[in-house]
Amino acid sequence: MIDIEVEEPAWVATLPDAEGLTRRAAEAALLSNGANAEGLTLLLTDDDGVRDLNARFRGNDKPTNVLSFPAAANPENHLGDIALAFGVCEREAADQGKPLAHHLQHLVVHGVLHLLGHDHMSEDEAEAMESLERVILAGLGIPDPYAAGEGEND
Repeated sequence: MIDIEVEEPAWVATLPDAEGLTRRAAEAALLSNGANAEGLTLLLTDDDGVRDLNARFRGNDKPTNVLSFPAAANPENHLGDIALAFGVCEREAADQGKPLAHHLQHLVVHGVLHLLGHDHMSEDEAEAMESLERVILAGLGIPDPYAAGEGEND
């Protein structure tokens, strides 16, 4: 089950289908990786909410676009939790010249891939993860977010 909580009303005010966009992106990432997750929670919140989570759990007292919190192995097969900051995401999309809907779905895919064990700490890992993101996003009809003219790398 994918649970989506909208804590920041600006998500829906700006993107009336924010929940649907989020759900489709999460499902696409899970399906493309053959993941069997019974539970995944996505929180659409504001910058302060993500800043608080980032400070408490990562030691970084600043907002960021997306945070992923993998769950420990559990009998319910809950994959983990993802939080997205509206203000950061909206500014990034504007700065990168892309629709907020595309950026939201990209960051959801990115977050789910982290929960599935993918990372981008090394150049090889980043290349592999970005390749997966491109394939998943193409299936959602979203252009390559890393291509020239499609904004900066996230």
